[in-house]
Amino acid sequence: MKKGWLRILWEHLGVAVGVSLTALGLVWFMIPNKLASGGVSGLAIMALYLWQWPVGITMICLNVPLFLISWWVLGPLFGLKTLFGAGVLSVMVELLGVWVGPATSDPVLAAIYGGGLAGLGTGITFYFGGSTGGTDMAAHLLRHWSKLSVGQALLVIDFSIIALAGVLFSPELALYALLALFITSRTIDLVQEGTDYARAAYIISNCPEEVGRAILDKMERGVTVLQATGAYTGQERKVLFVIVSRTEIARVKEIVADLDPKAFIAITDVHEVLGEGFKPM
Repeated sequence: MKKGWLRILWEHLGVAVGVSLTALGLVWFMIPNKLASGGVSGLAIMALYLWQWPVGITMICLNVPLFLISWWVLGPLFGLKTLFGAGVLSVMVELLGVWVGPATSDPVLAAIYGGGLAGLGTGITFYFGGSTGGTDMAAHLLRHWSKLSVGQALLVIDFSIIALAGVLFSPELALYALLALFITSRTIDLVQEGTDYARAAYIISNCPEEVGRAILDKMERGVTVLQATGAYTGQERKVLFVIVSRTEIARVKEIVADLDPKAFIAITDVHEVLGEGFKPM
């Protein structure tokens, strides 16, 4: 029980750190430069400049009804950590708005660094199982009421908000906001998947046993044998599957070329590998 409570505390602390970084990206870069890059924060930024409504208060006023509607329509799909993350984000936006000022008035720099910082914070929030709510909940509701997937619904919502910002502010600011949204998305992927890219190789050879044994002995990397059937020949073939680091893929190709110059190799990127020989689980 004690371990369970410590884990819950650690996860909520991680969510709080993540949404605080997201709030810093908003306060430092996005809000002062009118970059409404989608989401509830984008609507709140527009409300600030149209009616002088505080961004943090507007965000929580939008998130709470969305949370209650989602709970009623979809069931307990979004947990209390979503409400916690949305609440802390709103509070931190208001507090940081008092403590810190704009970092730059250049919209390009604001889009790059604001999008990156917001993506870093959101990625950390996702890593600890939290969420900032907002368009995540709206996207699931739109999926429930339409034929769109969650990803398509998110695109529709975010692009609609950016388009509205383009009408209210200027088309140029909407383009900067679109750049910020792209950077945020890529940074979230980077935090979630990591930067330690590995390589996966699928090897089809006439001597799979020898090739597999050579990789095992010379590189000390695990090899998995997959049973496959050639669509054209109808013959049963063995496909070797191996994952190595980026620096080792040249060695794999060298081993295969020495043993079977006519072998077929397909190499692909792997964003994250957990387990023996790579990162611990």
